[in-house]
Amino acid sequence: METPPVNPVGEKDTSQLQQQWGKNPKKNLDSTIQIRQQAQEPPTEVLDLKMSPDPASKILENPQETEKLAAELEENSVKSHGSASEMREPLQSSDLWYCPDGSFVKKIIIRGHGLDKPKLGSRCRVLAFGFPFGSGLPEGWTELTMGLDPWREETWGDLIEKCLESMCQGEEAELQLPGHSGPPVRLTLASFTQGQDSWELEASEKETLARQEHARGTELFRAGNPEGAARCYGRALRLLLTLPPPGSPERTVLHANLAACQLLLGQPQLAAQSCNRVLEREPEHLKALYRRGVAQAALGNLEKATADLKKVLVVDPKNRAAREELGKVIFQGKKQDAGLAKGLRKMFG
Repeated sequence: METPPVNPVGEKDTSQLQQQWGKNPKKNLDSTIQIRQQAQEPPTEVLDLKMSPDPASKILENPQETEKLAAELEENSVKSHGSASEMREPLQSSDLWYCPDGSFVKKIIIRGHGLDKPKLGSRCRVLAFGFPFGSGLPEGWTELTMGLDPWREETWGDLIEKCLESMCQGEEAELQLPGHSGPPVRLTLASFTQGQDSWELEASEKETLARQEHARGTELFRAGNPEGAARCYGRALRLLLTLPPPGSPERTVLHANLAACQLLLGQPQLAAQSCNRVLEREPEHLKALYRRGVAQAALGNLEKATADLKKVLVVDPKNRAAREELGKVIFQGKKQDAGLAKGLRKMFG
């Protein structure tokens, strides 16, 4: 990942780039929007379930894991600070911040100052240590632009952006990340330029940014990166959700595409929820019905899966994928019935 020049550690950040951005963030944001690639048609092909689950999905589908992260964070923090004479005061609940989606826990080591936090378009000067090899985030000082740069598509990009959105200037924090068994990584937000909240953008600006995220998600999906695609679709949806009613019709396609990614990532519960959003707007959306049927089958809800797949076949009798999936569901149901019958014979025989 390419990073712009940064000042040496300990010096004030007075680069010309940051001064220009800080003077007129909206102008910079508008120019960025204009030069980015316009949207392409999103993928609509039917997906199968052959990929291994993403570690973060286990956190999302099992909120209790967040408590384990907090416990690990405290334990690792004690180990990293040496002897008892060097240890800080006991961990306070106010020192912990739980990401709302349960994907990580942040422990505040040094509190920042002020109330402002990075927003869309903010240029952040960050000091990072402890990130695993291949994370896409370089060790040491780097500069990241919130909401606009390709760094967010890297392995830890989405988590880092969520963390930065919660930090004040000068804050230093330790993070416990899913799938990372080593010591907590450390992140310091030295400074940042002014940005904009999504609600401050004009409707046309939100739609343009959403289309760009949609197009990038499609590229990543076709390249075999459903995790990155899901992040892009999610960001596009967050932008469009702030539009006044009736909202953008693009939300339907985004939710359907997000469901396809979630199935590949082993997240059937989330996939079913995404399909529900589609079917609330379009009750006969065939791909949403099919994907919800696949999700329900993965969750063991065979009757619901059968109902969805039969609806697909009523409208499209030649839908091969739906027919094959229905056959699997029926076979699975027969196995369950046979097992139940065998158990009853043992009980009452």
